[in-house]
Amino acid sequence: MITNISSSQRYKITFVLIASNVAVYIYTSLAGGDFLLTNYTNDTIQLVQYNAAVFQGAYYQLFTAMFIHSSIVHIAGNMLFLLVFGLRGEEMFSLPEYLGIYILGGLAGNVLSLALGPDLFSVGASGAIFAMFGACAIYARRSIGQSIIGAVVFGFFLLIISSGENVNYLAHIGGLVSGLAMGYVLARIRKPRAYQATYSYTTPF
Repeated sequence: MITNISSSQRYKITFVLIASNVAVYIYTSLAGGDFLLTNYTNDTIQLVQYNAAVFQGAYYQLFTAMFIHSSIVHIAGNMLFLLVFGLRGEEMFSLPEYLGIYILGGLAGNVLSLALGPDLFSVGASGAIFAMFGACAIYARRSIGQSIIGAVVFGFFLLIISSGENVNYLAHIGGLVSGLAMGYVLARIRKPRAYQATYSYTTPF
């Protein structure tokens, strides 16, 4: 029997985030009249990260762009990875930690895109998802006393295979690096195997 449940699992924040992303996609699809490929309107284009607009004061786009997706394939892929890594994150982190990793990681990716891509349009939750993956990977290895090199190498391998045409690799890099850093810090300030002690089970033996 589970005797102690972390706050992030109690709220099932991963499902909340997935529902939020899907709801925004439905809104942009209805506004643009196409569920397969997002057609931006005068209203929805304001939610996209357009770096020229951000430099002119539209700083909110660094956040809103995290919930905008360009196509049904784009959101389906991101939500699948969010489900996998998000549920893993719920096992390791409290609700504030989880949200901090997700939001700060997403912002880190978008800020890197802002700094290095002045004419860039950017949408998607992939920076935040890469942050969650990086935090989980390095936290798990650090907590059980293993080398963090494997987590870093695997993270950058995932980064490479996720690259492609029209993919904002800057957001991926920013999210991954920030997630690795946050996961490492959280592991450093806790005792080894701390996240494993989140749950207490009884066995039939």
